[in-house]
Amino acid sequence: MEDILVVAKLIEGKFEKFIGFMQSEEGINERKKIADLTKTIGTVSIDKSVVMFKISVHDKDALNSFLDGSNPVSKPIFDEVMLSYEIFELNKL
Repeated sequence: MEDILVVAKLIEGKFEKFIGFMQSEEGINERKKIADLTKTIGTVSIDKSVVMFKISVHDKDALNSFLDGSNPVSKPIFDEVMLSYEIFELNKL
């Protein structure tokens, strides 16, 4: 497992749609392929334009696919809600 921080900028007004997908059975099943969901910590900016998740990833290729549009399940929703994203590797000090 590797700790990763994902920061995503959302299209204005699309937070609820994004969260709806992430909490849906379909979204949860895809996320389980990527990370240990019991260790995921998420937060959102006050204006709901940015979301941030610390995740314990066990498949980085699946994470990249989930975010970059090559995953057929996440692509339609992310095309609609996401402006951009950044991935950061976290190291314990």
